[in-house]
Amino acid sequence: MNISVFGLGYVGAVTAGCLTEKGHRVVGVDVLDKKVDAFNAGRSPIVEPGLDALLAGGRERGLLAATTDAAAAVRDTDASIVCVGTPSLESGGLNLDYVRGVTGQIAAALAAAPKPHTLIFRSTMLPGSTRSLVEGQLAGLVGGGLKVCYCPEFLREGTAVADFRDPSLAIVGTADGEPVDAGPAPEELVGPGARVLTWEGAEMIKYACNYFHALKVGFANEIGRVAKRAGVDSRAVMDAVCADTRLNISPYYMRPGNPFGGSCLPKDVNALIAHSRQNGVNMPLLEHVLPSNGAHLDLLLRLIERTGKRKVAILGLAFKADTDDLRGSPMVAVAETLIGRGYALKIYDRQLNLSELVGSNERMISQRMPHLASLLCATAGEALEGAEVVLAAQRCMTAEEIARWIAPGQHVIDINGWPELESSGAVYEGLCW
Repeated sequence: MNISVFGLGYVGAVTAGCLTEKGHRVVGVDVLDKKVDAFNAGRSPIVEPGLDALLAGGRERGLLAATTDAAAAVRDTDASIVCVGTPSLESGGLNLDYVRGVTGQIAAALAAAPKPHTLIFRSTMLPGSTRSLVEGQLAGLVGGGLKVCYCPEFLREGTAVADFRDPSLAIVGTADGEPVDAGPAPEELVGPGARVLTWEGAEMIKYACNYFHALKVGFANEIGRVAKRAGVDSRAVMDAVCADTRLNISPYYMRPGNPFGGSCLPKDVNALIAHSRQNGVNMPLLEHVLPSNGAHLDLLLRLIERTGKRKVAILGLAFKADTDDLRGSPMVAVAETLIGRGYALKIYDRQLNLSELVGSNERMISQRMPHLASLLCATAGEALEGAEVVLAAQRCMTAEEIARWIAPGQHVIDINGWPELESSGAVYEGLCW
């Protein structure tokens, strides 16, 4: 392919060099003559292991050139990749001035000489940015031969060349979340097995990944501070944590849904926070875990309130499926709140038998919801009959039962992801999707 790469910093320079390695012809574009001159001499404008050799090789094979002339670069290529910076504003917000500037140059070049072209944004941008650019600067071009994708990069400085060759994640964002049906295939440029999402989904993934990386560093350092105060080698602790690939380093717990609950997580988070405070260890990240969990519970309550309806059925009261443990259950907190606000409430949980609750589980529910027995229904159908809002916290019905019992006028709030509910005919809403 003939590809123009706008912005010859870390991402752009590595992208250009690695694309020439694959046999593509690349024209680099930058406003700085120094970077353009370096490219044209086969030298890297940045320090990155392996990149000098790539650029020199691309130049020797006649696959690499650079220019400050954006219009000429667009004219001579089939696809443009935007890799310019998106620095922070003083307010902390994102500065898209460079992206807008380059987008305007590409739009002007295509307006002056219309042709099929694929535009790929790789600059890190907040969800909605690509769509805003398309609806603004590119409005007259999309649909007339211009295809626009958002493909976030996951390159680490120091290992960027290796990361491009073997990406940890490859994402292609399109307007409707469907693969590009013509022109250069973005998958060829970002890596094999690319996941295709909407523009907004692809933009969000970049932030989700970076936020998660920041969270992991902060978590390890806070555990390190507590461990050091206790005379414990935190390196050994974190090595053991990472050795658990079933629960810790895995997809487990990484699915949006119910707030956490149960007899362990709330208690142990509280205990470690109290311990750190008593020992003078500052842990602002971990101290905000419980407030964050509470904010998620508040979101669910707001969604219920927004329906404007007062008759509610809860499917699943225990803190997780296939257990009768009500300790720390978010749905118990929801039920308490709804009763206190005067909602008519019915509950179904197929694992729950009040006569078999024992110990702290029995004591907790007798104190918080002494009237629970009058709210429990023997079947899901009984709980759903007459309900205006259905809170689906656990999968407790077959597809046939959903079709029989869920009514078209009911408002279903799916808390943990129950795909069959989306096609039930009811008014469907996910907790955070």
